Amino acid sequence: MRITDLLKSASLALNTKPTSKTNAIEMLADLMDKSGNLSDKNQYLKDVMIREKEGTTGLGDGIATPHAKSIGVRAAGLAAMTVPGGLEFESLDGKPARLFFMIAAPASANDTHLELLQQLSMMIMDPDFKEALIAAKTKEEFLKLIDEKENGTFVAANAAPAKEVDYSKRILAVTACPTGIAHTFMAAESLERAAQKKGVWIKVETNGSGGAKNVLTKYEIEQASCIIIAADKNVEMGRFDGKHMIKTKVADGINKPDELITRALSGKAPIYHHTGGPVEGEDMGDDESAGRKIYKHLMNGVSHMLPFVIGGGILIALAFLFDTFDPANPGNFGSNTPLAKFFKDVGGASFGFMLPVLAGFIAMSIADRPGLAVGFVGGAMAASGGSGFLGALLAGFAGGYIVIGLKKILSGLPASLEGVKPVLLYPVLGIFLMGALMQFIITPPVASINEWLLATLSGMDTSSRVMIGLIMGGMMAIDMGGPINKAAYVTGTGLLAGGEYGVMAAVMAGGMVPPIAIALCTTFFPNRFTENETKTSITNFIMGMSFITEGAIPFAAADPIRVIPGLACGAATAGALSMAFECTLRAPHGGIFVVPTIGNPVMYLVAIAIGAVVGCLIMSVLKKPIR
Repeated sequence: MRITDLLKSASLALNTKPTSKTNAIEMLADLMDKSGNLSDKNQYLKDVMIREKEGTTGLGDGIATPHAKSIGVRAAGLAAMTVPGGLEFESLDGKPARLFFMIAAPASANDTHLELLQQLSMMIMDPDFKEALIAAKTKEEFLKLIDEKENGTFVAANAAPAKEVDYSKRILAVTACPTGIAHTFMAAESLERAAQKKGVWIKVETNGSGGAKNVLTKYEIEQASCIIIAADKNVEMGRFDGKHMIKTKVADGINKPDELITRALSGKAPIYHHTGGPVEGEDMGDDESAGRKIYKHLMNGVSHMLPFVIGGGILIALAFLFDTFDPANPGNFGSNTPLAKFFKDVGGASFGFMLPVLAGFIAMSIADRPGLAVGFVGGAMAASGGSGFLGALLAGFAGGYIVIGLKKILSGLPASLEGVKPVLLYPVLGIFLMGALMQFIITPPVASINEWLLATLSGMDTSSRVMIGLIMGGMMAIDMGGPINKAAYVTGTGLLAGGEYGVMAAVMAGGMVPPIAIALCTTFFPNRFTENETKTSITNFIMGMSFITEGAIPFAAADPIRVIPGLACGAATAGALSMAFECTLRAPHGGIFVVPTIGNPVMYLVAIAIGAVVGCLIMSVLKKPIR
């Protein structure tokens, strides 16, 4: 199979003039749909938008590659578009994008298709080839250029002869990105071209979706002058112990290859000592703000925690559903029948890991593997000492930075003790310091704060609780899966662990409203939407009922000024009504499937329905009929 088997004439457009980034992605998705590669274009668009939120696919140097793996993809395919006038695409180098390739891969993508997509990713990193594609006058010329490049017969005008390779200095590199479809191989190609121009020997290992390719051998690592790690996900690091190393983002491998090669040749890159932790020394190109780093560490903990919370919470909720109430022993509710007790015991065991896992993986995100044990102990002490969710958060960050401090303090020990640090010194000293910190500094005040908070929430009058529900519900619809949404959700799950169930109910109600409101609006006010958007009504209704707020993202991204206010008002209304009706929820997820376990379930559904109608009506007013 060849690249032109995936890129059809029907999915190619030349000399286009999209008006925005969203418009460009929609145009490419339309082209992809024309080629018959999509089974659900809206689902695919949603997944592409989610991928864009993780990081722009505007690679710089005039290239953009929006892509996604999606259940909405029938068969792997390509769509292409040239924009000679350029389009602002939030590119990594700030330059307009002029050549677009959209990549669609099924959720269970075939390796042969992926290899072809990866091959294309490397081909377009050739600047002469890229310019030739942008200048193509017809689709036939565009496809012919790809065939020539794939056959090895493409010859660029005024191509400079390659320099003779100097084997005295050997550079190795590893490239990796989260999806492993495009960026991994673009970075590899970019580094190889930069080394070729300088006459430098290089070998690049790619950690793509099909696994590691061109794997570096032990002998090659021993002979290497420097290792370049251009990766946005973890790669095997122990094999590089004692080597000069540069660690940076995969985007720098694409956009700054000359700078990386020059630094690797200088001999001034720091030497990596493997302790199970990150590269010692400053990462090149690390321009993340402190707030962004804190958010990433927090989300690492939350993402690992959620499976325990959701699984355990729903099983505990089922225990109450299948139990019978004994007035003589109300405290035993949930364990009166054998089936209920089984669900509660298993769910409780899972739920009990919530705080240790949260703290452990926050610490691991900061200090890598040595931080895991220290964070786990801090989270367990937060659970047993009463400091709860807030105590576990503090323990996670404290544990990570305790280990970072220990690494610096113990860096002067003899090299013969390097192997002892991660298995003895870091855990013993780290857990001791964490225990002292939790016992004497964190737990006493935070436990008091928790007790005050729960007592305050329990003692609030209805109007105050309604205000909390309004705020939490509205937050769920502001960025739908982003930091504000996650802050509300984490707050709800944190209070759930402390025995406060009303806030979690308001949070889930607010999260269910946006897709349902979209479904209602596209059904009853179809003239406000495009034909393709109106076809998503059933999909959005199902996603809303399943508590998948992200179903509304494509609509919010396409028209945020008119869509988000309506969704936020509807979600806030649902959250406020949930509190007013005194609804409670013991499960942190599940949507319509856990409604039977909710306190006051009928009024809970009424709250969601009213919120969805409010959101729908506000959107219908803000969005004008389209031609």
